Amino acid sequence: MSAHSTLEDVHPLDAGPRSVLMRRIGTAALTLVLLAALGGFLGDRESTTSAQARGYTLTVTTAAAARPGQDVPWRVQVHSPEGFGPELTIAVTAAYLEIYETQGFHPEPGATTRDGEWLYLTFDSPSGTTFVLDYDAYIQPNATVGRSGAVALVTGDARVAEVPIRTVLFP
Repeated sequence: MSAHSTLEDVHPLDAGPRSVLMRRIGTAALTLVLLAALGGFLGDRESTTSAQARGYTLTVTTAAAARPGQDVPWRVQVHSPEGFGPELTIAVTAAYLEIYETQGFHPEPGATTRDGEWLYLTFDSPSGTTFVLDYDAYIQPNATVGRSGAVALVTGDARVAEVPIRTVLFP
């Protein structure tokens, strides 16, 4: 007979199986992920935010949560009951736009300028009381980190109304 028993490291039967606890933890984690997915917490979401100042209403719709490579909404709407002046300028935080791959703005701006932080899009005076700017874009396939920024309505040299925007990216 051997001096060493092969049963020394065997888990005793009266302690119960070890794997039951791990199965329960795994099942609970899987259930939480499934419930989050069913509740829409893991999918793409959009956010609409507004600001009002000096008779203007600035409304911005962007992706709040998205995945790389997917089309996302990006729309700016400016409403003024009195109409607009000779031109309309919208400023966007330039670094925020770096997560997008784009076909361009619709309508196209008449002039585009950029300083260290902002991209300024200047349009000829729109007819009517509402102006809508769409950005035909999708999240770059190699984007891994979301961005925060702002969209602002510019009159003269001042940002009149400013809306914060943020997009979180999921793998």
